Amino acid sequence: MSSPDPFLSTIHDWMGLIMHRSMRGYMHYAREKGLSRSMIGTLFHLIHRDHTGVTDLSEHLGVSSAAASQMLERLVEEGLIQRSENPDDRRMKQIILTDEGHRVIKETIDARLGWLEELTANFSEEEKEQITSALELIINKAKELGFPEKGDCLPKEF
Repeated sequence: MSSPDPFLSTIHDWMGLIMHRSMRGYMHYAREKGLSRSMIGTLFHLIHRDHTGVTDLSEHLGVSSAAASQMLERLVEEGLIQRSENPDDRRMKQIILTDEGHRVIKETIDARLGWLEELTANFSEEEKEQITSALELIINKAKELGFPEKGDCLPKEF
């Protein structure tokens, strides 16, 4: 997408660079750990929910319950999630992250964003202040747009 507006073009270039570097780190980490994007996506989905079931997860991923269940079994084998009976409905299973699952999420985020430390080390204090002010303005304007109902994948906190 090219834009005659240099401001919009610069933001587009920055977003493209962020996405490329972040995805590269993410994909490298996923390959190294032998995890698929769906598996990591499931872990991020679970961090936003106290408990979730197979049906909820299959709808979120857009796959059949059988496919979701098979993937969950692999995550159980890897020690990243735990399945247990739902205390409110024993016919249902609840799926929760293990400590190892939380660690993998943190490592995934670190892999995606680690390059920023290298980048920011190259700025002077004055440049950091200027960039911080500009980014705070962008963040506030973006927040004014609101957030999508679905698709927000970063945890609220760690």
